[in-house]
Amino acid sequence: MTEERGGKARVAGAATFAALRRATARKAADMIRNDPEDAAAALEIGLVDQKWLDKPGEGPISSSAPTDILRRFLERTVERRPSKLSSLGLSAVQLLSSGSDAAVSGAARPVTVVFTDLEGFTAFTDRNGDAAAIALIREHHRQAGPVVRQWNGKIVKHLGDGLLCTFADPASGLRASLDLLGTAPPPLRLRAGAHMGEAVATKGDVVGHVVNVAARVCETAKGGQVLVSAEVREAVGDLADVHFGRVKARRMKGVKTPVGVCEAVAVPVPG
Repeated sequence: MTEERGGKARVAGAATFAALRRATARKAADMIRNDPEDAAAALEIGLVDQKWLDKPGEGPISSSAPTDILRRFLERTVERRPSKLSSLGLSAVQLLSSGSDAAVSGAARPVTVVFTDLEGFTAFTDRNGDAAAIALIREHHRQAGPVVRQWNGKIVKHLGDGLLCTFADPASGLRASLDLLGTAPPPLRLRAGAHMGEAVATKGDVVGHVVNVAARVCETAKGGQVLVSAEVREAVGDLADVHFGRVKARRMKGVKTPVGVCEAVAVPVPG
């Protein structure tokens, strides 16, 4: 009898503790959401995930490793205050930004790759000159960095007016792509392409067929448009705030077989 009562007490205690954790999580999430600036910063550096902020207590607070949080914080600090770079040193930032040992071991791993570029950039440069083009690109990069970090991604390379980004999961890559549309500096428009598969990550690059396909998907898109491969579309499933067009097979340069692609468009969710 005593053992049975002890078991019931442990179950009751565990239930009470779980309820307390959920209540505490809700209060913490409310506090973060009440200050948009704090919420944006917490999401950007990976202290919290958007899923947890939407439904606190129903999953881990953050899926980011401590080193990733530190890297994003340093990237954010240097972007906002370039003078801070001198106190830390460029080599330290590069080392921390290179990722973990597993990421540079040469082993292929699943990844979602997103390419972006700015439609009309060449014509803008021709009309306004290099100085104006450089200023425009800097502003675009300043706005794009926080968006990519918010969705637990990494900007692997700045490719002129474009970006090569990687994400751990396709849903994050898709949502980042949609948010990146808003970082295009007027009068230019951003286009993005996303594909998923296995790739080898190095200190300053990511290599694999998935990268080539993602680049071609981006080239297929128009300004203001996000295109995703059929693999990404299938992996993310149906989303209440995203509308997907019909998947169409397209021939792409350097890719042997046709690639299925479809457009993704953000839609408002009824409140």
